[in-house]
Amino acid sequence: MAYKTLMVHLKPGADNDGVLRIAGDLAERFDATVIGVAVCQPIPEIYPAMQAAYGNGIACEDITETDRKLTQNRFAQLEEHFRSAMAGHAAAVEWRSTITKNSRSQYIARQLRAADLLITSPVFDNRATDETQKLSIGDIVLRAGRPVLLIPPGTDHLDLDSVVVGWKTTREACRAVSDALPLLALAKKVTVVQIAPAAELSDEKRRVADVLAWLKRHGIAADARVETQKGVDAFQLDTVTKECGAGLFVAGAYGHTRLREWVIGSVTIDLLLHPKRPTLVSH
Repeated sequence: MAYKTLMVHLKPGADNDGVLRIAGDLAERFDATVIGVAVCQPIPEIYPAMQAAYGNGIACEDITETDRKLTQNRFAQLEEHFRSAMAGHAAAVEWRSTITKNSRSQYIARQLRAADLLITSPVFDNRATDETQKLSIGDIVLRAGRPVLLIPPGTDHLDLDSVVVGWKTTREACRAVSDALPLLALAKKVTVVQIAPAAELSDEKRRVADVLAWLKRHGIAADARVETQKGVDAFQLDTVTKECGAGLFVAGAYGHTRLREWVIGSVTIDLLLHPKRPTLVSH
């Protein structure tokens, strides 16, 4: 069990050191190739209105070309940083970047055809608030067909002493635990946690026992915690995960599309936007 190709998403103007260190560590563990990826949109096409307001002193073509050159320069700096960080860690490296008027999330999701796992940070720090660089992590997760490892800002180490799998008897949870097998195989302790209504505890304990047996056949010893639902699942899962001292949380992402926006469950929203620890999500 191994990830043979990792993809790490880098953001111009942001602190990428954490995701790069974790990508390098995993690449070394799995003898994996690492693909660096970056994507931006061009500046908004608002300059005709500016010309009308301020006269002909502003040339749209000049501003657009300046923005393109600046972005390409940022990409070149990111690539240099990426290659330097992966030196001595990755079996091989590749670099992909683009400026696109289309969906940035779609670009990254499509590039994931070449990788087993995407490593990224869910939010930008204060130095990277440019709307042309932001993208929807939820959109990537639901489009990609690959697991996504979310690294909270300020985290530069993947602690696998204890891993918690947030279980629910769904296709997405089955996919997530399967996608996480290489990391679970490295963990010292794995705990499968299910939050369920009191009336369903007996059934859920049997289902979780099946998951433990399946993991055991893959050489992974795991424990189970089936907890009575007491409120908001996201809060309860976070409490149990803290009690387990988990350095990694694994869960399925649930959702569907509605017009332009991804509508996803409250637990998934919490995991994608505010992960408190490295989190592997899969859809």
